[in-house]
Amino acid sequence: MADKGTEEASMERHAPKQSSIPSGENSVWADVSPLLAAACKDLRDGELIHGDNFNLFAAMSALEIMDPKMDSGIVCRYYSVDEAVENGTAPVPVNSDRTVDVQCVIDIMDHLLACEATWHKGHSLAQTVFSCIYLLRPDRTSSHALLHSLCRVMRATCKAVVSVVSDARTHEEEDLFTMTYGLPLNGDGDDKCLTMLNAVEETLCRKLHASRAPSSKSRVVEDIEPLQPNSELEEGYCKALLCRLRFRKHFLHVLTCMRRPQGRGLELARKHIASCLSELESILKSAEFLRSSGSGTCEDGIEEATTASGREPVGFDPTLNNRLSAPTPPRAIKIISWKKAIEYFEKLLHDLDVICSFSLDPFLEDVLRFVVQFQKSQPDLVARAHLQQLLVQGGKLYGRDPLFSVITKAAMLPDITKGHDIQKNESVVQLGQLVINLLKILCTNSAWQRRKLGKILQDWRVIHMQIELAFRTEFGDDLDISNNENISKKIFKHILNWIEEQTYWIASRFLMLGFELELYSPSEYCMVYWYLYVVFVRLAEKTHVKMAMSNATAKRKGKKKRDFPRDMVQESPIPPAVLFLQCHICLAEGLTVMLATLRNEQMLLNSPSPFNTEHEKFIQHFELLQKACIPDHFSYPSFKESTSYTSFSTLVMYNYFKDAQRIVKEIKSSFSNDPDRLAELRRLEQVAEHNAVALNLICRVGALDPSLKVSLEFSYHPYFATIIVKRS
Repeated sequence: MADKGTEEASMERHAPKQSSIPSGENSVWADVSPLLAAACKDLRDGELIHGDNFNLFAAMSALEIMDPKMDSGIVCRYYSVDEAVENGTAPVPVNSDRTVDVQCVIDIMDHLLACEATWHKGHSLAQTVFSCIYLLRPDRTSSHALLHSLCRVMRATCKAVVSVVSDARTHEEEDLFTMTYGLPLNGDGDDKCLTMLNAVEETLCRKLHASRAPSSKSRVVEDIEPLQPNSELEEGYCKALLCRLRFRKHFLHVLTCMRRPQGRGLELARKHIASCLSELESILKSAEFLRSSGSGTCEDGIEEATTASGREPVGFDPTLNNRLSAPTPPRAIKIISWKKAIEYFEKLLHDLDVICSFSLDPFLEDVLRFVVQFQKSQPDLVARAHLQQLLVQGGKLYGRDPLFSVITKAAMLPDITKGHDIQKNESVVQLGQLVINLLKILCTNSAWQRRKLGKILQDWRVIHMQIELAFRTEFGDDLDISNNENISKKIFKHILNWIEEQTYWIASRFLMLGFELELYSPSEYCMVYWYLYVVFVRLAEKTHVKMAMSNATAKRKGKKKRDFPRDMVQESPIPPAVLFLQCHICLAEGLTVMLATLRNEQMLLNSPSPFNTEHEKFIQHFELLQKACIPDHFSYPSFKESTSYTSFSTLVMYNYFKDAQRIVKEIKSSFSNDPDRLAELRRLEQVAEHNAVALNLICRVGALDPSLKVSLEFSYHPYFATIIVKRS
């Protein structure tokens, strides 16, 4: 496709006049130019107009001019690698002047790092890392040990990353990521790249040692030839090369160790991660030396440079693969800067270190909490792929724990049930697959995760009905297990309750991701908090039932059968985990009632949408939950009925924020060994405290002071809003 200006000129020449377009009997043509002009003026980058028959999928499938992934462009310097080589684009050695040769190799290493980070961010391998002509012709570098070892380790690294992302099947988020376009990703001898790299590293270490020796006595004895003739620069160049080579070596070790089965390489991977971070720090420190020692350095725009020295690298052509590989988007892309590449790899390594530090807990609840907490740091594709590969291996958790064993632990069943024949039940086997799918979904990015969680809810509801049907087929309609010692009946009952609990947890995660993705407008917060409230209530009920059944089972072991009914009647204290959920319930209910009251009292004015009614918005946000009947018998009329008549008297009567504060104080000590939950409790307490003050102020002077304005902020918690009251 031609460039934008050429395309517009062509459209002006060839587009038919409006009057020449044939109209059908029922067709009415209107000029939409003013509407499009107004939309272009008001919309920011990334925003869309939502129409009934133009959804997000259609928008993603539309052509975006000048987008390197979607618009072809016509820029191309060479028609083949051979032509580029003949024109001297990638000479070997890089330069006949040995000082310049060393500088150029360092620039190549830096630019490759920037290309690699750009690839990880979702652009194609062909236009990033393999824009390096030295990688496209592996045999040409054999006479240059340093460059040859670099090329081999780069290909091996790319192969390892492609492998883990492909196996995790997270590459569907970025469909270009794993496409190799027939590029030489598997070079002969690449499996021995670390041996070659170690030999080059040893040689460089000797040169560095010799550069520090007094006079040239060491060089005479060991016959060590310097990297370049200027002795004053020798140490700096040796250090700059060593830290870059060592980073490449340790990074490949990290990728290899993390792929070992059952997490056996995680401890060693952490050591290599620490070494990588140390070498990245040394690479950053070398930038000042490289900029001061080289020639032709341009300080202007150094922040956007793709090398530490600021020079343009030798041996790259980002448009070359456009002609080589038909599926490659032909327009050249912008490589991210060298500094941003360093920052990317630092974050990637920190994310991988978090994964490696996980204790491989067999309890599913802890695994889910870890994944959700990990996702809050917004890890990129490579880190999430490694997390998924660690969690799910060969249909088992960590490749070690059978799914039935994981489910029985999650449902708080005794260990005696692990070998029970019920695990062969077809529906129970399918339940294990659903758990695997859930873990995989939680490792995707937030947008994909939310959409897939909404769809998987129906699968969980179906599996609950299937297992319940199997239960009734075997035991009839008697669901009571208090006086029954049948182990199969207990397992069925526990699993059914756990499935419901897990279903409501998925629903709560689905709703909260909407806040992360900024899918809700302020006028919709009331219905969102109402839905969160009813979901949290069901989740707390199922969690409490699970713990009660588990405690009852444990107590039976030491008691006589005639004592069971009396023990079951006795009310046990509410577990801290349930009170933790109760705190969320209070905040969700408090915000629902407060926002409904402010709306009913016209203190929080919501301008009507020209596109959708409130009912339509309800359906758009909660359609997937409604299809799965989560919760049962709750719909838009239920929401309207429960919020239409709230008033200031309702707020005064029920101060849910005070209840949340009280619960937080009660259970803080129960989570003294859980820093994540303690931090969450502190956030909830801050929201409750500020909202309680705002509620008192609104109830006292709200109706009497028309200048009082109310707004919402998320300064203390990402999901629960803080009410801000100000005078206009």
